[in-house]
Amino acid sequence: MDIDSTKLTVFFEAPFWIGVFERIERRKLSVCKVVFGAEPKDYEVWEYLLKNYSRLRFSPSVETVVKKESVNPKRLQRQIRKETVATGIGTKSQQALQMQREENKLVRKALSRKQREAEKQRQFELKQQKRKEKHRGR
Repeated sequence: MDIDSTKLTVFFEAPFWIGVFERIERRKLSVCKVVFGAEPKDYEVWEYLLKNYSRLRFSPSVETVVKKESVNPKRLQRQIRKETVATGIGTKSQQALQMQREENKLVRKALSRKQREAEKQRQFELKQQKRKEKHRGR
């Protein structure tokens, strides 16, 4: 797995704390949203990351532009401060999450349709069996 960069943004979206993992690999962005519940401490986030990163379900990849440039350390510090103050997630991340939601929705619809048809078939067979038994005079 060639991961160019990974970023975690934790923010408060009433009433829960949300973590958004953004992963860029081969100029494709994919994201995963995690609900923490109560405000997580730094060590809790790190522990969660170590234990569950392999189990995270990332969204389908979205094409993105990757810029590789060296940044002045002070500028980087200001940028980090700005990002921690800002709430929410970037538009590319939102698109990727939306794609993941749509994909899950399609899977759910297909599964429920299959279950509904199976139940309908079962009811039909039950009705047929009752008709046969009635016809035989039992």
